[in-house]
Amino acid sequence: MMKLLSLVAMVGVANAKVYYKEQFGEGWKDRWVESSDWKSKSDMGEWKHTAGDWYADENDKGIMSGVDAKFYGISAKMDEAFDNDGKTLVVQYQVKHNQQVDCGGAYIKLLGGDIDQAKFGGDTKYNVMFGPDICGHSTRKTHVIFNYNDENLLTKNEPRCETDQLSHVYTLIVKPDNTYEVRIDGEKEKSGYLEADWDFLEAKEIKDPDQSKPEDWVDERMIPDPEESKPEGWDDVPEQIPDPDAEKPEDWDDEDDGEWEPPMLENPEYKGEWKPTMIDNPDYKGEWVHPMVANPEYKEDPKLHARCSKESPCGSVGFELWQVKAGTIFDNIIVTDSVEEAEAFMAETWGKLKDDEKAMFDKIEEERRAKEDEERKAREEERKALEEEEDDEDEDDEDELKEEL
Repeated sequence: MMKLLSLVAMVGVANAKVYYKEQFGEGWKDRWVESSDWKSKSDMGEWKHTAGDWYADENDKGIMSGVDAKFYGISAKMDEAFDNDGKTLVVQYQVKHNQQVDCGGAYIKLLGGDIDQAKFGGDTKYNVMFGPDICGHSTRKTHVIFNYNDENLLTKNEPRCETDQLSHVYTLIVKPDNTYEVRIDGEKEKSGYLEADWDFLEAKEIKDPDQSKPEDWVDERMIPDPEESKPEGWDDVPEQIPDPDAEKPEDWDDEDDGEWEPPMLENPEYKGEWKPTMIDNPDYKGEWVHPMVANPEYKEDPKLHARCSKESPCGSVGFELWQVKAGTIFDNIIVTDSVEEAEAFMAETWGKLKDDEKAMFDKIEEERRAKEDEERKAREEERKALEEEEDDEDEDDEDELKEEL
């Protein structure tokens, strides 16, 4: 049985269609075009080809946003445009925040093959936008946005994102049965039905426009006890009373100071505003529920999964970003119709290198903390030495004063 499953998996990978794959090796600049006509040159950041400050292999490089507080735009054409009608769509790529990111996007876009790459930017139409976005503590999410009928639809079932400084792999899987899955480092983060988690379609049911709550409908669960009435004299008790122990000061002059009035105290006899006891309403019918009817505007769409469609095929990938603090590295992109192909690619790249990368990161962090401790101790010793020196100077000044006296 296991052999059969392995054979099926091998056949699946063998028949997989890889629409695009990029590891940013030799010649990557020839394959990618920067958005030189999107914004002014002074607004655009510089891309760097680097493995970052910690890595498993210093020659395994990606592209990194290199200048703080800049826009970044870069795109690459696929060999041919494609549609995923009736097929699985998998978008997967690797992200590392080499910096301690405070505010910046790190998402990838699937675009048409006919885009003007030099002008590619925030207003360029896209088919899919996917990936992490961080800004402070309030925005820490993975975008999954689909273009549908020229509208960009955000998910209602928002996945989280990673916020540390290590490499992570983000995977979006859209299946022809109109379900989806988001993975981070190969682990399922979110999944569900496209129709349920995006507002692709009108609601299946709407409130019956011909129905309204009956005028005599009683939806008050509790009512004042009709047998109960306010006790006689309840309102005659004041909230405050004059202090009975206060006495008019002997030096009080009514002509100069006005008529003397004793200070007021909270009245211990005051019971507040009277409220009747609430009892169950014998006429209560429950909360009225508006009857629902089929929505005549609802139209089922079996091709929700086809975000790369025959009418709007995908033919490019791109990054269009704003980063306050630069230093995000992108690598190991794959767009395919095979989950197994994407899994194998992740295992061959990130899977083989992640442990050594983390080991180097941990060592660097340990050395950084040790250095900070040394610097802190040195500052503390310097502060103590200055205090001792000042104390000695004060003692010398006192000795000199005594001698003069």
